[in-house]
Amino acid sequence: MNDQTPSWVSKEPGQPVLSGINWGGLKTLYIKEVRRFFKVQLQTVWAPAVTTMLYLIIFTVALGRGGKMVLGVPFPDFIAPGLIVMAMLQNSFANSSFSLLVGKMQGTIVDYLMPPLSTGELIAGLVGAAVTRAFLVGFAVWFVMLWWPGVHVGMAQPLSVFFFGLMGAMMLAFFGLITSIWAEKFDHAAAITNFVVAPLSLLSGTFYSVDALSPAFRAISHANPFFYIISGFRHGFLGEADSPVALGAAVLVAINLALFATCYALLKSGWKIKN
Repeated sequence: MNDQTPSWVSKEPGQPVLSGINWGGLKTLYIKEVRRFFKVQLQTVWAPAVTTMLYLIIFTVALGRGGKMVLGVPFPDFIAPGLIVMAMLQNSFANSSFSLLVGKMQGTIVDYLMPPLSTGELIAGLVGAAVTRAFLVGFAVWFVMLWWPGVHVGMAQPLSVFFFGLMGAMMLAFFGLITSIWAEKFDHAAAITNFVVAPLSLLSGTFYSVDALSPAFRAISHANPFFYIISGFRHGFLGEADSPVALGAAVLVAINLALFATCYALLKSGWKIKN
C-alpha cells in the first residue's frame, strides 16, 4: 500500500487543493460570459453599432455643415473616435454590471462562488468578457465608419487606440462589477447607467473640444475620467488630443488599480453576495 498522499489531495480540511492559477476554470468562466452576450449579438454588438452611427449622422448633419473644423480636422472626423470609444465604454459597463446581478436575482450566484476560482480569477473572467464585448462593439462601429462617406477613421497612433480603449473598457468593467455587487435589482443598475455612466460619457468632450469651454467648465471636464479616455483614444486617430496623453494614461492606470482593489475587497468579503 502506498502511504504517499497525491499532491492534489488536501491533507487538512479547509486547505486549498489547487495551487497557482486555475487556468482551466478561468478559461471556462471567460467562455461562459462571452457566450452569454454573443448568443444575442444582434442586441449586444450590432444594435449599439447602429445607435452610434445614428449619433454620427445626426450630429454631422446638425453641426458638421459648412466645413466646420475642430482641432484642425473636419467635425465628422473629430467626433468619430469619441463615438467609437463611448460605445465601448457603455457596453463594457452593461456586460459586467449584469453578470453577478442576474445571478443574485435568479438565485444562481452559487455558480460563480462555488467553482475553485480565486477572487482574482473571478474578476479576471468577468472583466475579460466585458472588455471583449467592448472591443467587438468598437470594431463593429469602426468598420461601418470606414465605409461611411465623409468620415475618415484611419489610425495615426494605433498604440494609443489600443491602450486607451483597453484602459477605458477595463475601468467601466470594474465599475460595472462593483455595481453588480451593490445592486439588488435591475433598477439599481439602470440608475447607475442613466445617472452616472451616460452623463459622464456625454459630457467628456465627445462632441466638442474642451478648449472651447470657459475655464470653470474646462476644469470640471478635466475632473471627469471619461475625458482622458476619449482624449487619448482620439489622439490615436488624429494625432491630436485635448490633454497631455501621458497624464491621461497615468490617471487611467491609477483609477483601474483603485477599482480593481475595490472589486477584490468587496468580493473577498462577500458583501451583498454571501448573505
